[in-house]
Amino acid sequence: MPRNSVTFDRQSRPFKAVERRLSGQQRLRTTRMTSERMSRIRQKGTAPEMCVRRALSDLGHRYTLNNRDLPGSPDMANRSKRWAAFVHGCFWHHHANCPRATTPKSNTAFWKAKFAANLQRDKAAVRALESMGYKVVTIWECESHMQRLGRTVASRIGRSRPVWGKEQ
Repeated sequence: MPRNSVTFDRQSRPFKAVERRLSGQQRLRTTRMTSERMSRIRQKGTAPEMCVRRALSDLGHRYTLNNRDLPGSPDMANRSKRWAAFVHGCFWHHHANCPRATTPKSNTAFWKAKFAANLQRDKAAVRALESMGYKVVTIWECESHMQRLGRTVASRIGRSRPVWGKEQ
């Protein structure tokens, strides 16, 4: 079968409980090509996350990456300094007024429900972390590619030590 074929995959694949709940009674239609493309999207070690990690290290911050025991599983956290950082993709977390935050044309109702659920989950995680005494920082994908990322991170978290010889 050609790669760009638009025939629908007839094999019934179990959806995650969240996807089943969001789709309601509507049967989700996904092409094999779309399914393969979506399966290649990573959760950890993305380019925006690596940029933020580099900026934090340049500012002298120490952090842990495996924070599954904290609410929302922040991408980076420092438990002794009580801060947590999320690096959100503009598409998945629907960044307001960002051109990357688009809604797909197929299965629109499903995607709108998914984005709304993501926003609610993000807000709940931030509230839970703040109630634990953490300062929560969200860096968006579109911000991670800017030249002034170091200044952005420094203004939101602060500096751990002075950085000599580098223009921030």
